[in-house]
Amino acid sequence: MAFNIHTQVLLSIFAIAVVMGAVASRTNFCTMGAVSDLVNIGDSTRMRSWLFAIAVALLGVLALEAGGILQIGNSTFPPYRTASFAWIRYLLGGLLFGIGMTLGSGCGNKCFVRIGGGNLKSVVLLVFFAAPAAYLMLWTDLFNTAFMSWMQPTIVELQSYGIRSQELAAIVGGVSGISDAPWLHYGLGLAVGIGLLAFIFKSADFRSSFDGILGGAVIGLAVVAGWWITGGSWGTAWKEFVEFEMVDNPPSRVLVQSYTFISPMGDSVRYLMEPTNFALLNFGIMAVAGVIVGSALYSLVTRKFRFEWFASFKDFLSHAVGGVLMGVGGVLSMGCTVGQAITGVSTLALGSFLTLGSIIFGAALTMKVQYYMLDEQGFWRSVRLGLADLRVLPTPGKPA
Repeated sequence: MAFNIHTQVLLSIFAIAVVMGAVASRTNFCTMGAVSDLVNIGDSTRMRSWLFAIAVALLGVLALEAGGILQIGNSTFPPYRTASFAWIRYLLGGLLFGIGMTLGSGCGNKCFVRIGGGNLKSVVLLVFFAAPAAYLMLWTDLFNTAFMSWMQPTIVELQSYGIRSQELAAIVGGVSGISDAPWLHYGLGLAVGIGLLAFIFKSADFRSSFDGILGGAVIGLAVVAGWWITGGSWGTAWKEFVEFEMVDNPPSRVLVQSYTFISPMGDSVRYLMEPTNFALLNFGIMAVAGVIVGSALYSLVTRKFRFEWFASFKDFLSHAVGGVLMGVGGVLSMGCTVGQAITGVSTLALGSFLTLGSIIFGAALTMKVQYYMLDEQGFWRSVRLGLADLRVLPTPGKPA
């Protein structure tokens, strides 16, 4: 691969992802864990760390846009601000992803972090279930056949209502009759960002959590860096180079974008089918590789690298189902707990907020069901033990 601006962009994305992987491993940044902590033990520290990453990404994007450094239109990958508001995709996809990440013990980003730390369960989840499911959704007719065929009538074309995109300011402006008002975009963005920060740092526990603050800050800044690289002047030069210099074999996904970890699973499978076709190497694949390498480096340096395998067939089955649901749901919702919840929300796209809420709901609901099932199993186990005790009790009137 020649060393040109395309290579520089990919290597930069890889380097940032290495830092993300190392920090996520160091701080135990985990969005599934964030929901689990909150639902099961009432600890909001990791949830606030996730929200802090969202706030940092959102305010960082606003700052770059205000400075004229970044322009995020409707043609990003994924198309966060598209005027085609496929609300049911966001809700159903987020729900499936939330269920899947709970069954699979972590979201896409956490899966890659665990692989770097030696978790063979995550390797199986990724290689045999999540990545193939994402590949089928992205590169075959599965999505159109199984989903788009009945979802198409539910899509709301916002432009037919005079709304140019699903970005919050565009919706508010279109409904209120206010158009082309940058102050509305920045005002809403600042209100959301500052409101998040106020809520996040209201917690004394979070304020004293170095890992929570570090994890959220680094992940959020990484998302901002991804937007800056692909959507700023460097990104413009990158797209022009590809358009004029690599026209015979153009690389994939040369669009304004930032970190997401579901479509890269499917893209990775596609690349591995033709490993000598470097045009298939893209932003997402380099991001995945970087997170795994960063986590592995941290685990090896700190001597925390440990191989881990399934505890039982039930554990394997749970991860298998979770992987499929993550792959399908993530593509359906156009993102994951990073790709939609952090990167997407940083664009103030309504669909990203819907996906975030749906993921949390799906994960929390699954955890409650799991807890109920464990409680039921424990109850019936106690009943069986009690009956067994009764059988060995002496019969009244007879010697023991």
